[in-house]
Amino acid sequence: MSTIHTPAGYPADTTEISADARRINADHSAISPGEIAVGVVIGRASEYFDFFVFAIASVLVFPSVFFPFADRLDGTLYAFVIFSFAFLARPVGTALSMAIQRRYGREVKLTVALLLLGISTAGIAFLPTYAQLGRSAIVLLAVLRVGQGLALGGSWDGLPSLLALNAPPHRRGWYAMLGQLGAPVGFVIAAGVFWYLLSNVVSADFLAWGWRYPFYVAFAINVVALFARLRLISTNEYAHLLEEQELQPTPFGEMTRNQGRNVLIGALAALASYALFHLVTVFPLSWISLYSTRSVTGFLMVQMIGVGLMALGIVASGLIADRIGRRTTLGTLAALIAVFSFFVPSLMNGGAHGQDSFILIGFTLLGLSYGQAAGAVTANFPTKYRYTGAAITSDLSWLVGAGFAPLVALALAAKFGLVYVGLYLLSGAVCSLAALSLNRALDIRD
Repeated sequence: MSTIHTPAGYPADTTEISADARRINADHSAISPGEIAVGVVIGRASEYFDFFVFAIASVLVFPSVFFPFADRLDGTLYAFVIFSFAFLARPVGTALSMAIQRRYGREVKLTVALLLLGISTAGIAFLPTYAQLGRSAIVLLAVLRVGQGLALGGSWDGLPSLLALNAPPHRRGWYAMLGQLGAPVGFVIAAGVFWYLLSNVVSADFLAWGWRYPFYVAFAINVVALFARLRLISTNEYAHLLEEQELQPTPFGEMTRNQGRNVLIGALAALASYALFHLVTVFPLSWISLYSTRSVTGFLMVQMIGVGLMALGIVASGLIADRIGRRTTLGTLAALIAVFSFFVPSLMNGGAHGQDSFILIGFTLLGLSYGQAAGAVTANFPTKYRYTGAAITSDLSWLVGAGFAPLVALALAAKFGLVYVGLYLLSGAVCSLAALSLNRALDIRD
């Protein structure tokens, strides 16, 4: 695609597609931090919905549909292996998408990424089962999951960094938490769709065809999110803000050579939050479905109540961070998560009341910590590296802290007991505290 001459005020490297999109939005007024925040929430909610649909299906559907040759535990573990593929592919997707953006522009990159995400997600809805296609069905599921990961890496639009840089200095914690609200929104919609299907469709029909509907819904949500985000990033004002703040892609080699230390600190700083993320969403659902007589629909309802507490915790985190600082907020919550890790075995083994307490307390802590987890230490990066640095640290945080969490937690719990799940969560909290301490020792501002 060739570069074309564009009207005054448009970036010189704008491609034809990019320019057309910006002409459509040429009358857009100046972009406020609130409008950027809306774009962040819409984008993240669509991504998290895809994310949770696959996660819940990995527990309730895939063991029976794609791994019927294995017992239920092994089938779930196999599904969690495929679940992790997206997190392995995500940094690769980020690298590829940055190259596309440098050559063709932001709009092209985002369009390609979200179309790939939608196609991969809808493709899962149409997949033949193991009974119909044998092991090839598993291979196709893995390929589509990798496609989701590549797309999620490519969907980085720079909005969170732009939001942090344009928010009033005394309200940065508040604006930082707004984008994180996409997680509870995505989870409650995904859990609600599965809850409705499980409550209204008999088990045989659910496994035959009902489970496919959430993936259809995910595709539709992606289309809406694509147009909502394109409308914002295709404006001349958005492009000007990015360029004014030097928020442009940086080659990964240069990034690693010059900012390796900051990438490491950024990836580990919010590890406690990312580890807890899957230990209150995906893992307990798998544990309940395998080792409890509790109704899955009832447990999903408890999780949806918990995610409401998470949303409130995210909002509260913004107020707290603006008073005591984002780094102090993350450190305090990492310490509380460390304390909470010691109660994991007793709560999960404590019957319905104990399990409900685990979910509600865990989601509350998750909201308070996760609200400030995104780009918590991206101020470490010089402006030139912030766009790519924020993306890659997020990818690595998800990979190290969350990508293998359901697999590791379920395997540890099944083989050694729930106490090892608590130790796993504790290790994440310790890594966060160590990274934040190093950040403080180097006297890097948050």
